[in-house]
Amino acid sequence: MQQHDDQIRAAAIAYVQERARAAGGVVSRADLEAFTFRGQRLPLIERQRGIRKVAGLDAALTILTAYAPDPERRPYDDGVGPDGYLRYRWRGTDPAAFDNRALRAAMVEGRPLIWLWGVAPATFHPIAPVFLVAEEPEHHRFVVAIDEESRRQWELLEQASPHPADLAIRRIYVEERTLRRVHQPVFRLRVLSAYGRRCALCRLRHPELLEAAHIRPDAEGGEPVVPNGIAMCAIHHRAFDAHVVGIRPDHRVEIRGDVLAERDGPTLRHALQGIHGAVIELPKRPRDHPDPELLEERYERFRAAG
Repeated sequence: MQQHDDQIRAAAIAYVQERARAAGGVVSRADLEAFTFRGQRLPLIERQRGIRKVAGLDAALTILTAYAPDPERRPYDDGVGPDGYLRYRWRGTDPAAFDNRALRAAMVEGRPLIWLWGVAPATFHPIAPVFLVAEEPEHHRFVVAIDEESRRQWELLEQASPHPADLAIRRIYVEERTLRRVHQPVFRLRVLSAYGRRCALCRLRHPELLEAAHIRPDAEGGEPVVPNGIAMCAIHHRAFDAHVVGIRPDHRVEIRGDVLAERDGPTLRHALQGIHGAVIELPKRPRDHPDPELLEERYERFRAAG
């Protein structure tokens, strides 16, 4: 049974990683429902459930954080603990519920799972493998290590009586890995999805060249939510961060005065000077539009820089 479980997990993880690479970091619900193992269809997702356990196995195989279109809801509903590790909530509050027992089995047996992060309707960014390393029943949740190294760090410090300095170092380390592996890619994919996978300034449609620009930087408390992001190509993102490009609260683009006055080659003329006065292309859903207060705050910085 253990060998069979290991084989299914290895195949499922390889499958979602391959599909995500081919599709710019995402998998669709259809992809997840189409997974097969040795000729048998084994969907990796269930309707109306966030926890998937394959029949015949004790431990959960996938967990899900649903896409939340309402910007008032935080995108990382499962939360981060005081140690920097992510948490995944039980289903309900009954520790003996079927799904919670499946999660507990994955933790006890050290099984790798696939965490599916919703970035758009029926579209997910997979993080795999992840591991449940502890349970906090008083909070109805599990502690999640988002990769092998984070799990190893947890185990090393749990085996000893760590010094507070070691705990602080671990928190910084884990937060950086979580930012890089979860928050940044999920934020990028949600913003790109909202903007139709094209640059809001120049309409470039190559996702591999697109990024999610923060209006208020995350280092200054900017939330990783779509209204705090604008889809931009790499050159416009760099120009935005350097205050070469500004976006007014009415969505009109301005180029810094000294750059407008320069004489250079076609990149400057078309990619920067050519968009002065243009209006950015907005997402179809008004709730995804840039937050006007954040735009005003950022535009004032642009004006001060030029």
